[in-house]
Amino acid sequence: MDNRQTARSRKRFFVRFGAEELKHMGYTEDISPAGMFIKSASVYRPGTLLRVQLTIKDAGTVLLECQVRWAKRVPPQLLRKVKAGMGVKITRVIEGEEIFNACLVGE
Repeated sequence: MDNRQTARSRKRFFVRFGAEELKHMGYTEDISPAGMFIKSASVYRPGTLLRVQLTIKDAGTVLLECQVRWAKRVPPQLLRKVKAGMGVKITRVIEGEEIFNACLVGE
């Protein structure tokens, strides 16, 4: 069952994330103004607040506060074969709101 309120665009951005420090890495698989899926071997428990930094090619970086809604952990060797990572809800844009809004519209 899909509980999303807004449709997501399939866009791949490099992300760094963590509960306090940006110590983990991954990629977005899809994104919307309300949330995204982060593909990564490192996941946090649902309910955890994260800082997520998106790197938008040729535009800069965006820093977001997100809440983990669901997570699926798999061994690193299976990452290419199994969908692993986290679905997160964006709770606020900390830095780079204009870059974030532009990346959702432009390709």
